[in-house]
Amino acid sequence: MTRIIADSSVSLDGFVTGPDPDPDNGLGTGGEARHTWAFSDGPDDRRILREGTARSGAVVLGRHLFDVVDGPKGWDDTSGCGAGEVGKPAFAVVTSSPPESVRTTNLDWTFVTTGLPDAVTAARERAVAASSDSGKDLDVVLMGGGATVPSALETGLVDALTLHLAPIVLGAGTPLFTGQAPRTPVQRRVISTSTATHLTYDVFR
Repeated sequence: MTRIIADSSVSLDGFVTGPDPDPDNGLGTGGEARHTWAFSDGPDDRRILREGTARSGAVVLGRHLFDVVDGPKGWDDTSGCGAGEVGKPAFAVVTSSPPESVRTTNLDWTFVTTGLPDAVTAARERAVAASSDSGKDLDVVLMGGGATVPSALETGLVDALTLHLAPIVLGAGTPLFTGQAPRTPVQRRVISTSTATHLTYDVFR
């Protein structure tokens, strides 16, 4: 069965970017340390990254993150969806208007202008089709944090939440959770490595 999984790296103080993020510095000042685990040679970190990439039948992200990854300092053949385990699922971007041009033309981009629920629906359709083609269940992965993941949680679109808690305090930046309604997700897995604590929760709507 195709699930909707929100996936984000976050600092100990709850930020998904450092201070002053912009398209040329998408993770903000110091924010790249949240992703140290994704480039680690540790066997548990590599396994978690491989598992996440392998399960991705389609990916949803917001326009801000798209502008970062498609920008001149964004993804390439060594750093992308899954870092060293670069995968090429279909991508659905939530945006008010499609970009005039796309640098990463080797990836399958769909630009959805009618809101996050429609982007998730489009991504689910692609993931279900990919599941049928591959013969195994593939999921929709929501990437990012500051807007897309909280909005998806608030509107009940998420089945599971995976957090990669990095041992860093950023002090400021873009928070993952702000103004959320109280909820009690069920913890399903905790894996601690030298670079992060990987947490998986079931999200009950």
